[in-house]
Amino acid sequence: MPLEFRLLGDLEVRVDGRRVELGHHRQRCVLAVLLVEAGRRVSIDQLLDRVWGHHPPRHGRDTLYSYLSRLRRMLAAVDGARIAWQSGGYVISVDPMTVDVHRFQRWVGEARTAADPHARHLLEQALALWSGDALANLDTPWLNTLREGLVQQRHAAELDLTDVHLRSGRHAELVPALTIRAARHPLDERLAGQLMLALYRSGRPAEALRHYQRIRLHLVEELGADPGPSLQDLHRRILTADPTTTPPASTPATLSGPPGIVPRQLPAPPARFTGRRAELGQLSRALDESGRPGGTVVISSIGGIGGIGKTWLALRWAHENIDRFPDGQLFANLRGFDPIEQPTSPVTAVRGFLEALGVDPQGMPTDLDAQVGLYRSLVAGRRMLIVLDNVRDADQAAPLLPGSPTCTVVVTSRHQLAGMTAVTGTRPVALDALDDAEAHELLLHRLGADRLAAEPEAVAYLLACCAGLPLALAVLAARAVLSPQLPLAALAVELWDTTDRLDAWDSGDLRTNLRAVFTTSYLGLSAQASEVFGLLGLAPGPDIGLGAVAALTGLAPARVRGPLRELEGMSLIHQHTPGRWRMHDLVRLYAAEQAGEDQPETARQAALRRLVDFHLHTAYAAERLLAPHRTPIKLGDPAPGWWQGPPADHTAAWTWFADEHACLLATQRLAAKHNWHEAVWQLAWSLDTFHFRRGTLQDQFDDWLAGLEAARHLDDPEAQMLAHRVLGHACARLGRHGPAMDHFQQALTLAQRTGDLAAQAQIHQGLAMSWAQREDLRQALEHTTQALHRYRALDDPVQTADALNDMGWYASRLGLHTEGLAHCEAALALFRRHRHRDGEANTLDSLGYIAHHTGRYDQALSYYNEALRLLQEIGNAFDEANTLEHLGDVHATIGDQQQARNAWCQALRLYRTQNRAEDADRVQRRSPAV
Repeated sequence: MPLEFRLLGDLEVRVDGRRVELGHHRQRCVLAVLLVEAGRRVSIDQLLDRVWGHHPPRHGRDTLYSYLSRLRRMLAAVDGARIAWQSGGYVISVDPMTVDVHRFQRWVGEARTAADPHARHLLEQALALWSGDALANLDTPWLNTLREGLVQQRHAAELDLTDVHLRSGRHAELVPALTIRAARHPLDERLAGQLMLALYRSGRPAEALRHYQRIRLHLVEELGADPGPSLQDLHRRILTADPTTTPPASTPATLSGPPGIVPRQLPAPPARFTGRRAELGQLSRALDESGRPGGTVVISSIGGIGGIGKTWLALRWAHENIDRFPDGQLFANLRGFDPIEQPTSPVTAVRGFLEALGVDPQGMPTDLDAQVGLYRSLVAGRRMLIVLDNVRDADQAAPLLPGSPTCTVVVTSRHQLAGMTAVTGTRPVALDALDDAEAHELLLHRLGADRLAAEPEAVAYLLACCAGLPLALAVLAARAVLSPQLPLAALAVELWDTTDRLDAWDSGDLRTNLRAVFTTSYLGLSAQASEVFGLLGLAPGPDIGLGAVAALTGLAPARVRGPLRELEGMSLIHQHTPGRWRMHDLVRLYAAEQAGEDQPETARQAALRRLVDFHLHTAYAAERLLAPHRTPIKLGDPAPGWWQGPPADHTAAWTWFADEHACLLATQRLAAKHNWHEAVWQLAWSLDTFHFRRGTLQDQFDDWLAGLEAARHLDDPEAQMLAHRVLGHACARLGRHGPAMDHFQQALTLAQRTGDLAAQAQIHQGLAMSWAQREDLRQALEHTTQALHRYRALDDPVQTADALNDMGWYASRLGLHTEGLAHCEAALALFRRHRHRDGEANTLDSLGYIAHHTGRYDQALSYYNEALRLLQEIGNAFDEANTLEHLGDVHATIGDQQQARNAWCQALRLYRTQNRAEDADRVQRRSPAV
């Protein structure tokens, strides 16, 4: 289902299986209330009462409108859902069948008028929608009352399903579950009657009568009343062995083979299964939504890597749903990627199934087609589950697929089996690594809370090294269990060196040895795919884009797509977003090992140099699009190989930086490790505008610290001067005023030594900013004047405009508003003439400040709003935060406190995101309510 609202558990909204972030607790409550009333208007007063009860906040309506506005924006991009105002209230327009509560109620209602087979199917579907307590993560009086009502509806549906099962003769298998439920609900007479009837029909009349006496005593003690007429009548009929209590004949299974054979081949379920609730739900829905039992479900990890837990998931789901397959379960390990044994042939697997179904081996056909025909005949019409584990390819699995829609097949494979999916309509279920909480829970189950609590740092390191791979976690946990005196820190020490980290998972059993597990996939690759796989293991960063893969391998995109598809099909990489691939951390270590064994050092070095040059030259080209007026630097020629060319425009450049940011930082570290010093400082330069506009000042500082060290290695005074200047800006913006002044002074000394007027001017501007942060505005104005003289001498109109804006800003801060206004208006004219949007936005902010402090409040608001529009268009989040704070100041001055708080809240969020603690504290002091 592409759109799904889940209330029967934690509140969730899913679009195409992906969870949508729903925001604050109260905001989630608002959505829950609207979904419960889907299609019906809910008044403002009702919303306030249902979300806050008798204690709404002081500005409850404003807060409610804010939540509704955010929810409307969130749903605007979702087809099939819309929140709209409707005569005094709000209504959410959705198909009720996309809301699990309404789906549950509809199916239960339909079941009560349906014939038993269809009623059973409807009730099972309805109850399968529950994943825990309804609205479990929400707490308001109204929702708590609603939850209690839904619990009663669920209980009634369970009783309805029990009645259906009793009428179909399944009394014996119901007794254990009914006994447990009766203990939980000791006063429920309908449930007591069901248990009594099941016991009696199972040949246990004495226990049925004892249960009647038990509930009679409970009712007398708790309510002072005897059982009702219906339960008393059942008691009488059991006492007299009334024929109406005789069990009905069970519906016989449709069998084409030997009668009486019900195979139960499933191995035991995993003892301590962790997580995977979403994937278990996907498997169940694949069966439910088919409208009938049947269909083929393919389980695949991120590419299906070995050790991700495919078999564990299949067995867990099979055992949880075993009652849905009363005619038996077949299981075959096809050993498609077994490090010890050869893959199981279809002939061997089919013969095993036929023997399990009761066929005499002596009378079994010898021809494979005949065996497959007999097998499909024997399972036809039977409600059976067939689990095909560790399938190598579609050809191996095809003969084992039944032809009857009453059967369900679960396939596990490292291969994606795209051909089978296309032909049979299978539903892939993609397994990812366990998240941090699930991985911790797995270790907790196996090692116990005390042992984990004793060494939290070692546990955190083990979890990080395993990166959520269940097999890796299980092997380390087993080693710890077998050596209870061994500190977990000792295991962690074994994992410190990445060059031999995989040795820690060599347990002596090839089936749990990670190298052996990965090797079985690696050996199935073509020569070109093997080479690409090894090089991908060397690439820095969390993932990699197509252009980077092409540069790394020296292959054009059209040629590299084939190996990437092959690696993805073999579950060794995963395309997590279009055009970007990632591999599990442990697979990456294995790939790097293979590159070291299969490719010479010169080839590996050349590949990494191509990758560094790809990132450097693309980043430089993207930087020129973001800041075309910035004085450029000169790059050398890239290493021979494929390069995709520059991004198309400003938007493409920003998107490229956002996608590649983590990889660019990792690439700079790689370049530093290989002593490619020019690339180190040039990457810092190329990332500068992106870091500044995004407000990632610590990244900017770290990049340039590495750049400064590289420039010193090169003995390049111009690069050193540039590094000191930018480090001065970064330190100043991070509030590190002493180091900022030191860097600026060192930069100025170098610039004066080389006679670089432009650099001197820029450094004077930086010094001005540092003095202004220390509230010495006259020193700031003096340094800005020095910068302006140099820019005019250089006849640089854009930098002249920048200095004029700075002069106007500092003058107005000193109260010289007339002088400041003249400077800023001159700056604005120059910036607009040369289409410098960054400078235009900053100058509009300065003019807003002057208008505010000269009593022209409407003009101030106009300036600030225009500045915000420009800053948001170019992605300059750093200056956007400043302007939002200034905008809030104007609203506060004119008495519009709500608008002031809104602006300050947005500024505070940006300041905190950018780790600008001083700025955040200043805004917080202005309005503690922010």
